[in-house]
Amino acid sequence: VQLQAYGGGLVQPGGSLRLSCAASGTIFRINVMGWYRQAPGKQRELVATIAHGGSPTYADSVKGRFAISRDTAKNTVTLQMNSLKPEDASVYLCNAKGVSEGGKWYSEVWGQGTLVTVSS
Repeated sequence: VQLQAYGGGLVQPGGSLRLSCAASGTIFRINVMGWYRQAPGKQRELVATIAHGGSPTYADSVKGRFAISRDTAKNTVTLQMNSLKPEDASVYLCNAKGVSEGGKWYSEVWGQGTLVTVSS
């Protein structure tokens, strides 16, 4: 199983970006999909996750500004980021937990990062 992320780029403070991530493979189920971020010299941190049939969870720093959604049938997860701040600049990584694919079980899968730059 692979996760492919899209949508990073340069945006001005106060602007918006939309990140998408698609899981490929013969996927039966993904329990949790989400986004993490890691800035240079900092630890990786959770941004938002959404469970299969469950409610989303958000880091306090992005509540009210970011919205996560997923399409279970298409195995995709999207992060709508609004009111972006310079401190949101980071490499954003797509994550999937509890993946049943092709008769195999993966406890956790990471996609490649997509860079978000927030600058005027």
